[in-house]
Order: sequence, then structure tokens, then C-alpha cells
Amino acid sequence: MKCFRLGSSGQFKTTNAMTTSSAVPNVLTIAGSDPSGGAGIQADLKTFSALGAYGTSVITALTAQNTRGVSAVHAVPPDFIAAQLDALLDDVDVAAAKIGMVASREVALVIREALEKRRPRWIVLDPVMVAKSGDVLVDEAGIRAVREELVPLADLITPNLPEAAVLLDGPAAETPTAMEALVPGLLGLGTHHVLIKGGHLRGEHCHDLLASSEERQWIEGKRVATDNLHGTGCTLSSAITAYLARGRSLNEAVRQAKAWLGQALHASERLSVGRGHGPVHHFHAWW
Repeated sequence: MKCFRLGSSGQFKTTNAMTTSSAVPNVLTIAGSDPSGGAGIQADLKTFSALGAYGTSVITALTAQNTRGVSAVHAVPPDFIAAQLDALLDDVDVAAAKIGMVASREVALVIREALEKRRPRWIVLDPVMVAKSGDVLVDEAGIRAVREELVPLADLITPNLPEAAVLLDGPAAETPTAMEALVPGLLGLGTHHVLIKGGHLRGEHCHDLLASSEERQWIEGKRVATDNLHGTGCTLSSAITAYLARGRSLNEAVRQAKAWLGQALHASERLSVGRGHGPVHHFHAWW
């Protein structure tokens, strides 16, 4: 039996269905829900599916939001988050996990305990603190919990410039040189690698900085002229997670995820979702 699979280049490849199903990695997103489908759990699952990984999810918060902003956040009780994690990880072998919105210290501790007990090969942390609209999603206690409990757990963190400033309790970087100056402080929080996203800088380019204690690499990119930016951070971190689960090196996963996101941004004009910042087109290679 034959089926079609999306290769790493974005091209469709014909493969044996039984071989494909046995090779598909399971990935996990631990994040908040977005009813508009552009960010959070919904964006993560779309990304996993588009990139050839089987997505599972644990919901940490319900949000009332659309493409124009967030009007309410309802945190899921920590004991129920623990129940979701226990039920899933007792049964499913997870190759890589992505952590998104964490609203409290109690939730951070629950996540840390569950992932330390049954640690996936890769853990990616997207420190979601501020929505694209500017709405603050996490209180001060939640910020401290992300900084102290989850950053040291992660193999990679993916802050944008405002999020990096919050993690370090300092000003947001406004130049590439200032971005480089953030690296020691972010690595000093305990993570192995950091991807500082430069999308908030001005100019036609949109370069990100991938760094560890051994090296620094600029991941180059050209800014896409679109207002459809809702969920770009969630989508990028999920794409990296999917590629890592499929066996890519960290460097390859970051570069391929950034290139794929660029294509999704270019194709976003084919969608018509809401009257604010619309979503990227996660299935641009399929539809």
C-alpha cells in the first residue's frame, strides 16, 4: 500500500504506508488553547501534522481570544494538568516535547516533575508571556517559575526580544549586538541552547541567534511583508520540536523550521481568518 509523505525539502514523496506509520515520531505540546486556531495548542498540532509528526497535547489554560487580542484566561487546575500528563506519558512514547504557556508556579512544578520522571529526548521551551496583541498572559509568579523551574529543564529555549527581556529582568534588545549581549545571561539560567528571535528588530531582515556555551550562529532570514503574524512563535518552536523528533540535529532543526515558517508566512495571504493579525498557513505544502 502506498501513501504520500512530505519530505524535508517540502516535496511530496511516495512511501510504503506500513513503514511510514512505524517511523512517525510522537511529539507533545504542553500549552494554552487558542479558539481562533492560530496560536497555542491548535497551532502546535497543525505544525506537528504538517511536518510529519504525531501530535499529542496537554492543555494548561483556556483563553478567550481571536486575531485581535485576548479577553480572558482560565487556568487549568494543576492537579488536572498532572492527570493529563500522567495519562499520556504512561501510555505514549514521546520523542520530543514543546512547552508553551505556563500560568503559575504550581503548573511549572507539575510539568517539571512529569518530564523529569519520563524525560523525552528533546525538550523545547517557548516562554510565552505576551501575546502578539501585547496582552500579558502570565503574572510575575508565573514568570519566576518559568525562569527557575522550566528554563533549566529545557534543551532549547526560544524567546523573542520582549520575552528575553522579561527573563533577564532588563531592557529589550534593539540591535544585533545587543542580542548577542543577552546570550550569557540566558544561558546562565540553566538551558543548554537558546534561540533569540530577532523579529522585533527593525529592517528588511529578520535574523535569529542560535547560541550555546560553545558557539553562536546567526540564522538569516528576510522579513515577510504580512500582518498575518498570529502564532508565529508557537509555530516556530513546534516546527523545531517536530524536526528534532524526526532525527534532525539542533542546527538543522532550527534552520529547516525557520525556512518552513517563512513559506507559511508567504502563503498566509491565501487564508482569511479574522480582522486582526491572522495566522500563518500551516498546511501551505498540502492545500
